[in-house]
This record gives sequence, structure tokens and C-alpha cells, in this order.
Amino acid sequence: MNETNEQPQTAGAFDIRNFIGVLLAIFGIILVFAGLVGFTPDEARRTGGIDANLWTGIGLIVAAIVFIGWAKVRPLRIDDTPSVEPEGPGETDGTGS
Repeated sequence: MNETNEQPQTAGAFDIRNFIGVLLAIFGIILVFAGLVGFTPDEARRTGGIDANLWTGIGLIVAAIVFIGWAKVRPLRIDDTPSVEPEGPGETDGTGS
């Protein structure tokens, strides 16, 4: 907590883990639907009887849950305190002199 007893800001919806989780969930749902609806005997013969779309979709949904859960359990904190860099004797002001 900072000195003013305010809650620290978090990245929220802009956390990259949320974007990855949502994209994985969308692709997972599409693959689960394709696995449930489009599993044909020809496809079963080619994959050895395993519904690859269904199992891959389930795996993607599990991965999406992990990513979104990770973002909820450990959110990225945004530190809004200004950082002051001390100027040492070897640093210049950028004018070249």
C-alpha cells in the first residue's frame, strides 16, 4: 500500500494474460464444437479413433482457464510513483558539452 492508503492500480483487462486466455478459449470452443459435430468415420480412421479436434479444444480451454486464473490471482500492479534518477558526475544533460 502506498502512503495515501489507496489500492494500487492493476493492469486489469489490458494484462496480456487476459488477451491470451480469451484467444485460447475462443479457439478451444471452436475446436470442441468442430469435434462434437464434425467427427466422421473417415476422420476417425485417419486419427486412430481419437477425436483430435475435441481433445485439442479441451486442452486449449484448460490453458485459457489457467491464463485467466493466473491473471486474477496475481494481477500486475502499476506503480504510479514518479521515479527520480540521481545525476552523477559522469552524466551529462544531453547537450554534448
